[in-house]
Amino acid sequence: MSKLQKEIRDLVSDGRQVDEDDLPKLPYLKAVIKETLRLFPPAPLLLPRQSMSDCNINGYTIPAKTLVIVNAWAIARDPDTWENPDEFVPERFLNSSIDIIGTDFEAIPFASGRRGCPGIAMGLATVELELANLVHSFDWELSAGMTREDIDTEVLPVITMHKKHPLCLVPMNRYVH
Repeated sequence: MSKLQKEIRDLVSDGRQVDEDDLPKLPYLKAVIKETLRLFPPAPLLLPRQSMSDCNINGYTIPAKTLVIVNAWAIARDPDTWENPDEFVPERFLNSSIDIIGTDFEAIPFASGRRGCPGIAMGLATVELELANLVHSFDWELSAGMTREDIDTEVLPVITMHKKHPLCLVPMNRYVH
């Protein structure tokens, strides 16, 4: 959080909000969002697909018209691809060409190809802008009596990712302190 706040607050002066022109100058913000979506894709199982013809993948024959369900959650946590795959390490995206828009298959939170999410560009721009403004405008504290060790990142076993236990943070307006 402090590294993200520093990046944003060093770029954007107090008294103004982060705007769209600032976003390309915030690489750590983009890395935090990519890492979050790698660990917690909105839909861990992508929409089912059907193979068009017989094919062979890693020695397995997949007959034509086989229903295929892609596990985006497992792909993004593959230890053969990612060092410490279950840890939140945004820095892994800072000097990496891997992106999450569906062109690199190491992390595909929005699927790819013809069945990729049509709203990915607008969705990512909106998340970047809103998160940047929230981090820029507020200092965040845990609710009373809660410690960092109490933070639970478990998710419910459902179609879309939902936290098992909500995270309650207290926004402190940094201009009022």
